[in-house]
Amino acid sequence: MRGPHNLWRLVQTGATLERTGAMGPVLEAFQAPPRIRLLVRLLAKPFGFLGLRGDTSLPPVPRALTALGPAFIKFGQIMSTRPDVVGDELAMQLRFLQDKLPPFPLAEAKRTIEVELGEPWDALFSEISEPIAAASIAQVHKARLATNGEEVAIKVLRPGIERAFRKDIDAFYLAARTVEILSPASRRLHPTDVIRHFEGVVMGELDMRVETAACAEFAANTGGDAGFAVPTTDYVHSARRVMTMEWIEGVPLGDIAALDAAGHDREALGDRVLQLFLSHALRDGFFHADMHQGNMKVAADGTIVALDFGIMGRIDEYTRRVYAEILYGFIRKDYRRVAEVHFEAGYVPPDRDIDEFAQALRSVGEPIFGMDATRISMGRLLSYLFEVTERFGMETRTELILLQRTMVVVEGVARSLNPHINIWQVARPVVESYIAESIGPRAFARDLMLTARVLARFGPRLPVLAQEALQRQSQPREVEVQMGSIHPILWFAAGAVTTLGSAWLISLL
Repeated sequence: MRGPHNLWRLVQTGATLERTGAMGPVLEAFQAPPRIRLLVRLLAKPFGFLGLRGDTSLPPVPRALTALGPAFIKFGQIMSTRPDVVGDELAMQLRFLQDKLPPFPLAEAKRTIEVELGEPWDALFSEISEPIAAASIAQVHKARLATNGEEVAIKVLRPGIERAFRKDIDAFYLAARTVEILSPASRRLHPTDVIRHFEGVVMGELDMRVETAACAEFAANTGGDAGFAVPTTDYVHSARRVMTMEWIEGVPLGDIAALDAAGHDREALGDRVLQLFLSHALRDGFFHADMHQGNMKVAADGTIVALDFGIMGRIDEYTRRVYAEILYGFIRKDYRRVAEVHFEAGYVPPDRDIDEFAQALRSVGEPIFGMDATRISMGRLLSYLFEVTERFGMETRTELILLQRTMVVVEGVARSLNPHINIWQVARPVVESYIAESIGPRAFARDLMLTARVLARFGPRLPVLAQEALQRQSQPREVEVQMGSIHPILWFAAGAVTTLGSAWLISLL
């Protein structure tokens, strides 16, 4: 479906923003320069009549995004957590996109359940409610199992959602390629790779079997986390387009009035949301990557309940250590070390000046330390960060997109609960704990043991590999070639054994 015909979708997008009256608020929210605003309006205005009309009962921006479809709704959900970027009024309007979208009929949901589970719905469930929450991809019904009367939540994909997402993603590919052609400077941001990453995330979200497995894995990882819960999954009543899980009562995290009425400590909740995310990302390398208010509840005892596991992030151990060192450096105001970590990880080209980069990082970090969160303009901060990345030739790292995006969302959620939150102060104990466990002598010994375990798998083959290497050496060659011919595994094994022996001796001393 990719091709020039997707140009119509891009034209329709601009026309819809113009027709619904959303163009002005969007440009204003992102503080677009006057010349850009004028150019966009001049290009979009003549095509306004081609735009989608949308639901006239909604404010302009939610009206435009819901009319444009699920991919645009996802973007709106992210922005709904950032009143510091888009303003309080627009952020409140965008909350509508989290779980209050127009639902599809109950009869359609029942048909999907029957097709996916292979039985009449009333043979599986004694009752199914009307939709209680509807988002961009699926909607949720409260139900009761026919076997034991247990209350459950059933999540059902929207009809035709796969095709709708594919249409938007194809248009995004065209836009990304167009940007790369017209603006060579943008190529460092890898627009096409970003869209490809987004496509992979979304396609995974459209298979409920993957989400069911993710929910189970997340529950296993976080079972010991105080004040946090994940619903248990029901594999028997789940399939590609249907997911069934435990029903848990609670107050939506975005309903500030209800949280206050229930007597919950919002400051403590804000701290916990941020610390839980960091703990899951650093400790487990597997985190909830869609943590907006619509995907979390607060139980009567104050426990935060996570919902919707369609988008989960995963980062390897090395990336976790890099991320933790960067956060820890900022917390300690050690900008030189933060700069070194960026260079060591390859995030900044090696031909750039490390001292200049450290100075640029200081100019980012110093103004926000000790300052009340209400006085920080995240819009200006993000704009300046973009300037820094451009100045030092930093490229987009697709493996970090979900982590960075989720950090932005989680910070926004924490701010909505406690506008005066100091994110560095709250993050410090989690980051310090991870640093103590993962960077130091104990972590070094653990890494060596893991290396030895991997080498042990080659144990039965080591004699054969040694013999082959010696046979190759016996042939007349240059010394350099002979040394290079020894199998890499043998060199690695020898080095590892030597290092393990040294570590053992050190431990004895």
